[in-house]
Amino acid sequence: MTQTLPETQTLIEPMEEEIKKFEKVNTLIHNDSESASFYVANEIAALIRKRQKEGKMAILGLATGSTPTKVYDYLVKFHQEDGLSFKNVFTFNLDEYYPMQPDSIHSYVRFMKEHLFDHIDIPKENVHIPDGTLGKDEIREYCKNYEQKIQDLGGIDIQILGIGRTGHIGFNEPGSTITSKTRLVRLDRVTKLDAASDFFGQENVPSRAITMGVGTIMNAKRAILMAWGEGKSEIIEQAVEGKIRESVPATFLQEHSNCDFIVDAAAASFLTRVKTPWLVGECEWNDKLIKKATLWLSEKLGKAVLKLTNEDYNEYGMGNLVAEIGSAEQINLKVFNQLQHTITGWPGGKPHADDSQRPERAFPYPKRSLIFSPHPDDDVISMGGTLLRLVDHGHEVHIAYQTSGNIAVFDDEVIRFMDFATDIEQNDKKLQKKFSEVRKFLSQKKPGQIDSPEIQEYKGLIRKGEALAACRYCGVKEENAHFLNLPFYETGAVKKKPHSEEDIKITMDLLDKVKPHQIFAAGDLSDPHGTHRVCLQIIFIALKRLKEEGAQWLNDCYVWLYRGAWQEWDIADMEMAVPIGPKDMTRKIKAIFKHQSQKDSAMFPGNDEREFWQRAEQRNKETAEKYNALGLAEYEAMEGFVRYHFA
Repeated sequence: MTQTLPETQTLIEPMEEEIKKFEKVNTLIHNDSESASFYVANEIAALIRKRQKEGKMAILGLATGSTPTKVYDYLVKFHQEDGLSFKNVFTFNLDEYYPMQPDSIHSYVRFMKEHLFDHIDIPKENVHIPDGTLGKDEIREYCKNYEQKIQDLGGIDIQILGIGRTGHIGFNEPGSTITSKTRLVRLDRVTKLDAASDFFGQENVPSRAITMGVGTIMNAKRAILMAWGEGKSEIIEQAVEGKIRESVPATFLQEHSNCDFIVDAAAASFLTRVKTPWLVGECEWNDKLIKKATLWLSEKLGKAVLKLTNEDYNEYGMGNLVAEIGSAEQINLKVFNQLQHTITGWPGGKPHADDSQRPERAFPYPKRSLIFSPHPDDDVISMGGTLLRLVDHGHEVHIAYQTSGNIAVFDDEVIRFMDFATDIEQNDKKLQKKFSEVRKFLSQKKPGQIDSPEIQEYKGLIRKGEALAACRYCGVKEENAHFLNLPFYETGAVKKKPHSEEDIKITMDLLDKVKPHQIFAAGDLSDPHGTHRVCLQIIFIALKRLKEEGAQWLNDCYVWLYRGAWQEWDIADMEMAVPIGPKDMTRKIKAIFKHQSQKDSAMFPGNDEREFWQRAEQRNKETAEKYNALGLAEYEAMEGFVRYHFA
């Protein structure tokens, strides 16, 4: 039985072949990872059922990591609700860290049990995952036998793959050959950096792994590579449109006879047909696409917008745009004015001024501004200059810290604060006893081990204190700092729970209490742990429900999305750009410094080893430089925003 795709989860319709002419492997773009995961799970389920009718086994190659988890969720759902049996299924996992005990929280054995095997009826003897407990002298023979087992079963029917930032598939790092087989490999520095947050520090990431080879993967009858999110967009472009080369192992899949790349819209954003569709065929031009194309051309040629000519447009596939609009000069002026109207030093609106060409309304004044910050420092990192401007202009600024951020606090910070507390209260035997217990726990704690609820609370209090210090520095009243501590986050581990009704209710209650005239929320969805994405989903659901319930204040509320901690908006997307002068840039950095537990070395730096204040400063300055290069006024730095229009 084929599952029906939910109405809200849709596949972006494939375009004609011309529009995909740069793509060397078949690529299907879905609106979101939910829809894409359903699509893949449905294909796997269809294969299993087909083989059951034929009285044959289905042989699956499986992957781990965040990418396939929703696929496994759907497979479990098909088993529990639709009776899909896995008794005729054999599985072979791509890889495992080495050395690695199967009961470790980092083990792929444990991962597969938690996400799939413990919830379906697959026979234990049918499951194969590389063994991370082997002695070195046993590995070569083990890998040879792993390959032989696959061959004896007739080969893998469907191989599921993710893709690493280096282009690795499995743990086949750059330099792997197309004929490589299952083997022990040394992990690339970038791969270890990307895994650092899962292991609570790069120093805890194993340096080696056992992995299927590229040749093993290429021998699969069907290969499906999945990728979600903006963070995968550049490597997907290289893998789909680039030359085949050992430095990007995923490019070998271009030679696979039956391979699809299944990606969401964000991961596809660097593909030519998405990023620059005018280079592959005729476009239906609208204001947004005209702006995007003109800014791309300006950057490509190193010319200010107003200097672009008819010949420039014609040379880069936009002759039909010139013919449609009339001339390059008309296009240039149209786009230049759009850009100019995004710039404002009044993010809360300028009172008693003509606001017809401004991104924000002049009235009401002063406004109630509610800034949602997923972690306790995202507000000042991503929009600290705008926050300061709102306060300076007399608006009533509220900040909602959606999560405690407790897992990002180093253990030593807890000891440092408790040292201080016991020095102050030297005669408090209860406190001293508690300190002794905390010290003992932390001294015996293993990398990645979940803190006790008490220590989680202490770490949350450390971050709360830092957030309040930043509020005081920025001039935000302490009573306007709201610590939501959304339940989905409070697991004590990197992996979070799905958001719940409680998360939505907490958010709705705050919104209805503040009744803001403008909302700022993090649209910075490249956060590698997904917290930003979940936090934004909760806000959107809360707003939709309040709208349905008839909340009148929403009729006079603008929602602005900021970025900056992990990525920046493209200039073509920005609808409000707030200039930041040298003095305010210094103030913003000082506000970030108030978050001392994240200073010098963050627990979860992602794939950028710089401190967050350095990233923010560089991104803000780059935005200003890009505006300047387009022919706009020259500023020290700028923060960009995109407006969200909710139904």
